[in-house]
Amino acid sequence: MATSKPSYSPNDPLHSGGPSPFGPGKRRWAWRGVGLLAGLALGLGAMFVAFVWRPANQNARIEAARAARIACSCRYLGGRGLGDCESERPRGRFPISLSEDAGAHTITARAPLAAAQTATYREGWGCQLQTWRD
Repeated sequence: MATSKPSYSPNDPLHSGGPSPFGPGKRRWAWRGVGLLAGLALGLGAMFVAFVWRPANQNARIEAARAARIACSCRYLGGRGLGDCESERPRGRFPISLSEDAGAHTITARAPLAAAQTATYREGWGCQLQTWRD
């Protein structure tokens, strides 16, 4: 049984029968372009982290600490409800949510995906922030 080379239509774009328009030299340049784009994306990602994410994360931590301390003072020193304290909290750049642990006398403020800070009420000392976690 003799096998023959299959014949392809001259109009077939995938199998034209001739040499590939993307020879070895052109493929090498294509891979260099892909590598260049990957390096550029990596560099832009590093710049985003350095110049945008870190300062925003630090600002979110500061706002969460401020909100926790103000809400703790309002709740435990002022004797008001947490919902009432939330409405009086000054607005910042980040959406801060408050939660309370009544047994431990703590208020925790959270900025989504960025920071959480807790303030604890102690008799005679008032509301104090817990140490910052890096």
